Amino acid sequence: MQKINKNVVLALLSLTSLVFLLFQLYYYKFYLSQKNGAVFSKVRGSQSGQDSTRWHVVRKFLGLISSHNIPVYLIDPLILGLVNKDIDQIRSSPDGPSPECKYFCAPGDFTTFALLDKTWKHEVGLFRTAEKMGFQWLKIINKDPRLDGMDDLSGIEIPLHYIFKLASHAIHLVVFYERSGNYLWHGPLRLKQYMDRKFVPFRKLHFGRYPGAYEKPELLLVSIDDLKVQIPKNPSSFLEEMSHSRFLECRYREARAFFQLYPDDASLDAVEFRKKAKSLLHLAALTLNNLGVKFWLSSGTCLGWYRQCNVIPHSKDVDLGIFIRDYKADIIPAFQKAGLPLKHKFGKVEDSLELSFQGEDDVKLDIFFFYEEGNHIWNGGTQAKSGKKFKYLFPKFTLCWTEFVELKVHVPCESLQYVEANYGPDWKVPVKIWDWKSSPSNVQYNGVWPVDEWDDVIQIY
Repeated sequence: MQKINKNVVLALLSLTSLVFLLFQLYYYKFYLSQKNGAVFSKVRGSQSGQDSTRWHVVRKFLGLISSHNIPVYLIDPLILGLVNKDIDQIRSSPDGPSPECKYFCAPGDFTTFALLDKTWKHEVGLFRTAEKMGFQWLKIINKDPRLDGMDDLSGIEIPLHYIFKLASHAIHLVVFYERSGNYLWHGPLRLKQYMDRKFVPFRKLHFGRYPGAYEKPELLLVSIDDLKVQIPKNPSSFLEEMSHSRFLECRYREARAFFQLYPDDASLDAVEFRKKAKSLLHLAALTLNNLGVKFWLSSGTCLGWYRQCNVIPHSKDVDLGIFIRDYKADIIPAFQKAGLPLKHKFGKVEDSLELSFQGEDDVKLDIFFFYEEGNHIWNGGTQAKSGKKFKYLFPKFTLCWTEFVELKVHVPCESLQYVEANYGPDWKVPVKIWDWKSSPSNVQYNGVWPVDEWDDVIQIY
């Protein structure tokens, strides 16, 4: 038997291995990559250094939802920020602003879209199609707060977020629901115990850290990077809204516990007052919103929302807070035009301003203006007969949205600290006798108005 040359054998083995490796690379590139989206070819006009993976995943996702007639719109803050810089050009160009891939080739782990719940109900078919296209998906559900109330804590769960993953990119689909205050709401993203926390880097998501509230956006169909997609008509307004969208739910469970200890006043007078207070609050919100003045529930109205999810019937007024930096001279004439005459004006813009307007019957609207000073915020009070000044101190706070008497309205995000500052540690106990000069836990004597200023700082009508 002829002796075999070892070098020849090694060469043949090496050549065979190389051929097999090349075949694997070819197979992976031209078959598996198309099936699973793991590797993508370049997009038309894409520049070197850009990653077209996002573009390909978004294109496949848009094809997926289009095949099921699901209307979605882009809410990704990074892409909308880029789009906003070129918005005039994008609006005027039906084929998009640039031949290069500029927006959907920007680096990122996620692209975020929004879905209105009432526009789509058939998710099973979508998931099947998504899987055939190579997507992995995750559905996040939680309870529906719209069904909660004083009579029932429903516990019914609804879909809040969907995530579709393909290759190294994921689509985050945020579900928006319409609430009774005529606004849109999305819930938090809270994973169940059995869910894979490594499915995607959840901490990088732009939506879901907390619930959010938004006005209904007007949408615009545009072409960007050769993809037809709907976006908010005014991206800059949406991005600004997003930065202040955090939403706090009414505490119905705690309110029910409160009413078990202190039964609610269901008398005719209480029912009538709550009806008038609700109407007054809606009118005040409409007036201030038309002026572009940001406000929040303050004093007893805030306490009623936080403690019992309703107006406190013995309060006899509606209380709102406004930062003095948001004061506008048009406030008084706007309320008078709305049919609410000025009852009194105390203080001045520079110090302790307070306005009171007369609503229906004996229900009044009190607006307190807040001043920042050092590490705290304060509003003032004035005793008309003596000219004495009072100051009410609060720790610094930010504003969140909530729903109160079917109205989307602001409250302090740090609600407990705000309420405790005003009403002390016993805020859970109802108090019907209240002296505004001495009862609040945060009141301080703040001097006396000079007599020669009384005509300006103490005005009663």
